[in-house]
Amino acid sequence: MPTILVTGGAGYIGSHTAVELLDAGHHIVVMDNLANSSPIALDRVRELTGRDFPFHQLDLLDPSGLRDLFAAYPFDAVVHFAGRKAVGESVAEPLLYYDNNVAGTLNLVHAMVDADVRRLVFSSSCTVYGDPTRVPVDESQSRAAASPYGRTKLIIEQMLEDVAVAQPGWHTILLRYFNPVGAHPSGRIGEEPIGIPNNLMPYVMKVAVGNLDFVRVFGDDYPTPDGTGVRDYVHVVDLAAGHLAAIGATAQVDGCRAVNLGTGRGYSVLQVIDAASAAVGRVLPYRVLPRRPGDIACTYADASLAASLLGWRADRDLAEMCRDHWNWQQQNPDGYR
Repeated sequence: MPTILVTGGAGYIGSHTAVELLDAGHHIVVMDNLANSSPIALDRVRELTGRDFPFHQLDLLDPSGLRDLFAAYPFDAVVHFAGRKAVGESVAEPLLYYDNNVAGTLNLVHAMVDADVRRLVFSSSCTVYGDPTRVPVDESQSRAAASPYGRTKLIIEQMLEDVAVAQPGWHTILLRYFNPVGAHPSGRIGEEPIGIPNNLMPYVMKVAVGNLDFVRVFGDDYPTPDGTGVRDYVHVVDLAAGHLAAIGATAQVDGCRAVNLGTGRGYSVLQVIDAASAAVGRVLPYRVLPRRPGDIACTYADASLAASLLGWRADRDLAEMCRDHWNWQQQNPDGYR
């Protein structure tokens, strides 16, 4: 089986993808700087899979460390998650994001070129579409990110596209996924946002566990069925399976190809709160506040390319997403701490 480098493998999606890769029989090496993740997640990946793997605490901004890492292992492919991911933080500290995400990925690509490793699955985002001109959103839509975080994803996509054109032999898949939620059904690994969560589901679950008083609903006057924002939520285990499928599909991609990962269905903020209330077993309080700058009314994926190219579809519905996220939150009210 191939050996796969998983950057950011101690993080939320990275740790779930590590489980899928290991369960499929792959050999993996995980690198993570642990700035926004915990090594406990990796201990639990080992526990869930019954398999061990090397871990290197390493930053993408350390080019010599990357060179040493690629010299130490016969990597066949890279799954690249490592990077900062909070929209609000990116607005406040854009240079942090351009350093970590763009410069870090540049260092990674240099190391891959030097080691002649040309299979890459990149963790991109639906934020590269900005406010879409139509829904569902397919991969042909124009890209116009609305935040420094989104722009780093867009710049990286463009960089990887340019490299694939200039240097034949690359097999790169850009996975643009929508809103990851849920957790491993065991409740052993899940999302651990630092501080007050920016995203809806972890915020809702912090209210459910008693760490926050009420869910903040930013605007109820959007042109949507109930006036609240509509998003495509996808279970993190489905997303992880999408990365496994993408590794297998890189052989079919000459150059660079973008692929959406989503359910193809949008849920409103109030629908998510209702589904979470059902999973928790009580009504969760919420309060309507003014719209947030930069929020859009509605986006959800056209995931037909993922079905045809990767053989992937999202299997888990909103009720399962809420149930598994609540199971994780109950077992780990303070995350891995």
